[in-house]
Amino acid sequence: MKTLRALAALLCYPTEDLLAATGEIRATLDREALLPAVERRALEGLIGELESGDLFDLQERYGLLFDRTRSLSLHLFEHVHGESRDRGQAMVDLLKLYEENGYSPVASELPDFLPLFLEYASTQPPRAAIELVGQPANVLAALRERLAKRKSSYEAVMAALLALSRAKLDEATLAALRAEPDPEPDDLEALDAAWVDQEVTFGPGTAAASCPVDRMAGRLRAAMDSARGVAS
Repeated sequence: MKTLRALAALLCYPTEDLLAATGEIRATLDREALLPAVERRALEGLIGELESGDLFDLQERYGLLFDRTRSLSLHLFEHVHGESRDRGQAMVDLLKLYEENGYSPVASELPDFLPLFLEYASTQPPRAAIELVGQPANVLAALRERLAKRKSSYEAVMAALLALSRAKLDEATLAALRAEPDPEPDDLEALDAAWVDQEVTFGPGTAAASCPVDRMAGRLRAAMDSARGVAS
């Protein structure tokens, strides 16, 4: 499911490589046509912003959302385990799952980083991939609501993942996630309170260095070249 790779790339820190890959991302989404029309149109808004926006402005926007705001962390276990010891074991278990299925993530990336998780899911058979995407559905739904509150076009990626998974949400779990603090990125006092006693390296602050956008963009380009070869 190359659509999952495309969605993973859209959640990566904006770089010149990512902006150069927007055509391949769009073509992948259109070719596989796995997403409902509403979600696909919403993604086009984000892709268009990446294509037309200033790189530094795009990077600043990404940082304000995912770097400074813990409630928008793209590390899935942040929302489930916080910094408890359970999170460490969950990381070990997830990394073991990757390795047992022949997937070797880049060492600098935490295994629960959502783009990495999606890239792994994309390597699995379609049914297994859909089931994997559905596992963190409650977290994805909470992220979607928080991004929608900020009128962020990144909401479209969460909406697309929920549409793909068709997972049933657990209202009790979702209510607990909704109850978590969700400060705005310019509310420094609230942000400090939300991150108190936390290691910053476990937030998405390392995303700029660790996001596998180059690898994903390369695979998308290879897929496009293969498709063109078949067509000819």
